[in-house]
Amino acid sequence: MTTLRIDLETYSSVDLKKCGVARYVESPDFEILLLGYAFDDEPVQVVDLARGEQLPGRVADALCDHAVIKAAYNAAFEIACIARHYNIFVDVTQWRCTSVHALYLGLPGNLGEVGKVVGLDEDQQKLGSGWSLIRYFCIPCKPTKTNGGRTRNLPKHDPAKWELFVEYCKRDVETEREIARRLAKFPVPGTEWELWHLDQRMNNAGMKIHRQLVDNAIVCDAQVRERLVAEAMELTGLDNPNSRDQLLAWLQEETDDEIADLTKKTVPALLKATDSAVVRRALEIRQELAKTSVSKYQAMARTACADDRIRGLTQFYGANRTGRWAGRLVQVQNLPQNKLKDIDLARNLLIEGRFDELELLFGNVPDTLSQLIRTAFIAEDGHRFIVVDFSAIEARVIAWLAWCEWRLDVFKTHGKIYEASAEQMFKLPPGSVTKKSPYRQKGKIAELALGYQGGAGALITMGALDMGIAHEELDPIKTAWREANPEVVAFWYACERAAKAALTTKGSITLPIAGGRAKLVFSYESGFLFISLPSGRRLAYVKPRVEPQDLVREAADGSSYVVASAGSVTYEGQDQRTKRWTRLPTYGGKLVENITQAIARDCLREAMLAIDDAGYRQLTTVHDEIVIEAPDDAGALAEVEAIMARPVVWAPDLPLRGDGFETRYYMKEID
Repeated sequence: MTTLRIDLETYSSVDLKKCGVARYVESPDFEILLLGYAFDDEPVQVVDLARGEQLPGRVADALCDHAVIKAAYNAAFEIACIARHYNIFVDVTQWRCTSVHALYLGLPGNLGEVGKVVGLDEDQQKLGSGWSLIRYFCIPCKPTKTNGGRTRNLPKHDPAKWELFVEYCKRDVETEREIARRLAKFPVPGTEWELWHLDQRMNNAGMKIHRQLVDNAIVCDAQVRERLVAEAMELTGLDNPNSRDQLLAWLQEETDDEIADLTKKTVPALLKATDSAVVRRALEIRQELAKTSVSKYQAMARTACADDRIRGLTQFYGANRTGRWAGRLVQVQNLPQNKLKDIDLARNLLIEGRFDELELLFGNVPDTLSQLIRTAFIAEDGHRFIVVDFSAIEARVIAWLAWCEWRLDVFKTHGKIYEASAEQMFKLPPGSVTKKSPYRQKGKIAELALGYQGGAGALITMGALDMGIAHEELDPIKTAWREANPEVVAFWYACERAAKAALTTKGSITLPIAGGRAKLVFSYESGFLFISLPSGRRLAYVKPRVEPQDLVREAADGSSYVVASAGSVTYEGQDQRTKRWTRLPTYGGKLVENITQAIARDCLREAMLAIDDAGYRQLTTVHDEIVIEAPDDAGALAEVEAIMARPVVWAPDLPLRGDGFETRYYMKEID
């Protein structure tokens, strides 16, 4: 089949990064400047649309030809731009995305970085001058006397730069094609392309916002902040009481104590310790001003299209290796939870602009606004949301992988894993731990923190101390959980041994899972460590090795620290803190975390494709949750839940369950 590779250079006065591609192409001044293309291995051509060249008929025909595969890097951008510029329907099933292919193999998301990692020659890599050319031609410029007061640079304003820009576009097509050629040895499974096509339709549909609620939230927040800052200035006498350094100095003088910082965790402790009404109120104001709810509302206002729908809320394969989605624009993956008992009332007061009543009835306004963020997403008139997710999916998958029978029995019956875990850990009678039992908290925190070889640090990170669990209880909780789950512990070490054996022998190691009902295959191939999952998908680790000696790295202060000890498995990837491509360590528990989350995501894939086949319109997915927009007279929650609970062919005896609810606006169901 013929492949047409495409790269575009475009102009719009809308900020692409801040507003997303849908708003970008919706701008009246949006246009495609250059269209670089190549059929298969033919020479790359660039159509200079900005200077009047016309798209060749062969290319125009190919854009809608089912017999021609269209490919691009970050293809969602090309799809949106071509559809808008030429006012045509673009069938996403005819497209492939080389960025998705790179992410599938654990490579960077950026075209230039991928080229470096896969070892492209200098003349094959993306041109480094590109960003300066994009800034010059693709975004508005500041009017000055020198440029005659213009707000946009055209080809005529710098013909030499424009010729470089044409060459840059051409090189991008060449680079994308060479990367695709090198990655072709390890193809993306067909079911992943099928899921990507569904993802594109979901992102193109978008989610509608309640514009009045969003606008009022921004106004309300500004009014409250202005009043709180004025009150804090009067209390403290500071010019800027929202300044950390100014407030810290004032507090130290007022309390005559050494106060190190004013973080989310330390301010509550300071509130408990003070007996000064003035200090207490200043700290309370600090807490209220620290709420970041308004940034989400501003992002909604900025990214919503003319029809009030926000498109492009998630990125396919945003979580490297596991294949989970990542949030974009409004970051739906980390929206605050809603725990307001009368959420309808709070929401209506905000929509109607009755801010004083909102504060009177609900108290802390920034916190209330934060809890109402989800509810800004609404179903179309005559529709409702069906929100459904997998119940305790990771706990179910790890129980299945390690074939821990008592855990599997829990999920086949009542499903109360926190209670059952506490009973196993502390050797209590079945059914003795209830929702109000103090043991349940310990069971819950253990389940959340310890499944992937975590210890006291993981318990603290998950909030054990905030739950009232003492430091001296942490190690005993870890020990009790591991003794109650020896199959899981054994699975950690089995995965680490298999990975090391595959790297040492440069071969393939099969690891039976699920009591012999399925298998994982660890293999070393052409500079990758692969873990083949039962679903047919593979996890990829770039340039892996078993460290011959301690891997040492230099810290910012010049000191050295050990990243991985001798004998550890390491690979190349993006450091989540620094966002730099570097060598990273892994171990049994981390490998199990990747495997578990990947299988959970593949279960979600099966459910999403089945829900799509059943005719439901899915709008987005958040972690293990699916949001569906259904007409009031069609569809049923029970049917969707039943689809989620269907047995998965490649995961025999994995007990799944879907839980959901229906709502007019997006929210977390309140117990």
